[in-house]
Amino acid sequence: MKRLEGYDMIILLLVVMLTCFGIVMVYSASSVMAAKRYSDGFYFLKRQGLYAMLGFGAMAFAMQVDYHQWRRFAVPLLLICLGLLILVFIPGIGGTAKGASRWIRLPGFNFQPSELAKVALIVYMAYSLDKKQEKLKEFMAGFLPYMVILSILLAILLKQHDMGAALTMGAVALAMLFAAGTRPRYILGMGVLAAPFACYLVVTEAYRMRRITAFLDPWQDPTNSGFQIIQSWIAFGTGGILGQGLGEGKQKLFYLPEAHTDFILSVVGEELGFIGVMVIAAMFLVLLQRSIRVAVCAEDSFGRFLAFGIAVLLGLEAFINMGVVTGLLPTKGLALPFISYGGSSLIISLFAVGLLLNVSSRARGLS
Repeated sequence: MKRLEGYDMIILLLVVMLTCFGIVMVYSASSVMAAKRYSDGFYFLKRQGLYAMLGFGAMAFAMQVDYHQWRRFAVPLLLICLGLLILVFIPGIGGTAKGASRWIRLPGFNFQPSELAKVALIVYMAYSLDKKQEKLKEFMAGFLPYMVILSILLAILLKQHDMGAALTMGAVALAMLFAAGTRPRYILGMGVLAAPFACYLVVTEAYRMRRITAFLDPWQDPTNSGFQIIQSWIAFGTGGILGQGLGEGKQKLFYLPEAHTDFILSVVGEELGFIGVMVIAAMFLVLLQRSIRVAVCAEDSFGRFLAFGIAVLLGLEAFINMGVVTGLLPTKGLALPFISYGGSSLIISLFAVGLLLNVSSRARGLS
């Protein structure tokens, strides 16, 4: 405990609890499916446990390394991630699933470079925003260069059919620019320009249009495009206030697609009820509040931007996932941080929390 003095213990405890809870829920949501598909009901439990151990190791490493050291790696890390994002298109290296090319095949593990790219972009922007604060109100020198870099990253992600990661990365970057003092009219102007392009991307891809129509009226096609959200609603409705009990959910039994990944909160709703979902939402809300407080109290601008970017990333991913599974947002493949099954998401999210905790250990007036 003495070695943990100085770190924000609330953030640390929240993240550890969410991750451990996620391991339990991954097993609950996947055991029957894993037994049928892999003849091992513990298949996903063992893998998620391993990912958690690797993630906690990455978090401990980031906690120990002075966050100022990452300034020198900001540009190389972003370039490496750019290369990794391109590698997914190379046959034999990249992996494809459901028409999306987002993974690099590794022995026993598929790595998703977009997860690392989110953190790499935050580190780079924190470094760059700190270095050129006096130019941020200028369009050519302070705003346009970030949009060029962001456009390149987003174009690759859209080519991978990963619109969720593209939207998340774009929102985080614009939030960081706004917090750094960029003129709001530049950000609003970019939003106005991007809106028609986003609409074009939706109407020109049949699967995206199906998601929009399913969002507007899932009962129009209840056995196809609307099936997933309807099954999610059934899970929440069946759970009621107190839930059916841990492990007692029925929707995970081959009714609800992606029950252990993107829609794991639906399983939480069915098994632990409205109260269970509200506890998880409250934990993320407190995590967001503490993370922003770390940013406000950071000892320098680099730490402030770094902590704020990580706070926005984790908060936005949680908000989007919760919005999708409750039908408040169109269906989009985005994991619930620390809880959904997935190695890349869990390891990188825990690493990002390690960076955040390192900033907190040097923050002033944090309590």
